[in-house]
Amino acid sequence: MENGSVVTSFVLMAYTELEDHRYLYFTGFLSLFILMLLTNVILLSVIYIETGLHKPMYFLLCNLAGNGIYGTISLLPAVLGNLMSHTYEISLAACLLQIFCIHTYGAVEFSILAVMGYDRYVAICHPLHYYQLMSHRKVCTLSALSWIYPFTLFGLYFIFTVQCTFCDRIIEKVYCANFALVKLSCFETSIQSKVGFVVTVFIIVPQLLMILFSYAQILRICLFASKESQTKALQTCTPHLLSVINYSVGCLFEVFQTRFNMSHVPQKARIFVSLYVLIFPPVFNPVIYGISIQAIRVQIFKLFIACKNKLNPLQVMT
Repeated sequence: MENGSVVTSFVLMAYTELEDHRYLYFTGFLSLFILMLLTNVILLSVIYIETGLHKPMYFLLCNLAGNGIYGTISLLPAVLGNLMSHTYEISLAACLLQIFCIHTYGAVEFSILAVMGYDRYVAICHPLHYYQLMSHRKVCTLSALSWIYPFTLFGLYFIFTVQCTFCDRIIEKVYCANFALVKLSCFETSIQSKVGFVVTVFIIVPQLLMILFSYAQILRICLFASKESQTKALQTCTPHLLSVINYSVGCLFEVFQTRFNMSHVPQKARIFVSLYVLIFPPVFNPVIYGISIQAIRVQIFKLFIACKNKLNPLQVMT
C-alpha cells in the first residue's frame, strides 16, 4: 500500500510502560484471547447445531459473536507479538490495516446491537406478529446492512487517511487508531477532522436512535402490563441491555481519552481504557448470553455432557 509517505513505519510507545511485567501481561492477554475464541466458538456451534435456536434473535447473536472474533483477532495477536518484541514497530501498511479492522469492528458492533434492540422491541410489543415482522428475509437484510453500512461509510472516510503523508512516527498507544495516526500527518488535517466527525455522527446517531426508540416503546408497554409480563420483558431485554451498556462505557472511555487531555491519568490506566472496548465486549457478550438465556444454557450443558461422554466411554458403560 504505497502512498508516498515520508514515514513508512511507526513506534507504539505505550508498550514501554508494560516492559517491567511483559510476561505477566502476555499471559493475561493470551488467556483473554483464548477465552474469547472459546466462548464465541461454543456459542456459534451451539446455535448452529441446535435447530431449535434457528430463530431471528439467535441469528443476530451469531453476527455479534462473529464480529467479536473479527475485532479481537484484529488486535490481540499484534498486542501479543509486540509484548515479546523490543522495537514496538509497525509498518504503515499493517497500521492502516489495523485501523480499518478495529474501526469497522466498532461500527459493526453498534449496528448489530441496534438491530438486536429492534428485535427485542418487536418480540415484546408485537409478539403475535413477531415472525411476520422479523421474517428470515428481513433478518438477513438487516444483518447484511449491519456490516455493509459501516464498512462502506468508514471505507470512504478511510481514503483520506490512506492518502496522508506522515512526518512523525511516534504513536502513544498500543495499537494504531485513525485519530492518532492522522495527527502525525505532514499537512493540515482540518478537512479530515470535519469529515471524520460527520462519519461518526452517521455511524452512531441512527443506531442510537433505533436503540432509544426500541426501549422507549418497550418501557411504554411495560408500564401498563402485569408484573408477570414486566418480569418476562426484563428477562428478555437484560442480556442486550448489559451488552449495550458494556460497549457504550468502553466507547465513552476511548472517546474521552482520545479527544481530551488525560495526562493526569496513569499511563497503564489509559492503556487499559483503550483496550477495554476491543477486548471485553467480545469476551463478555457470549458469557452473558450463555448464562442469561436458558435455551442456550441448556444446549451448552448438553454439548459439554456429550463431549464428556465421548472422552469417558467406560464411565458411560458402567
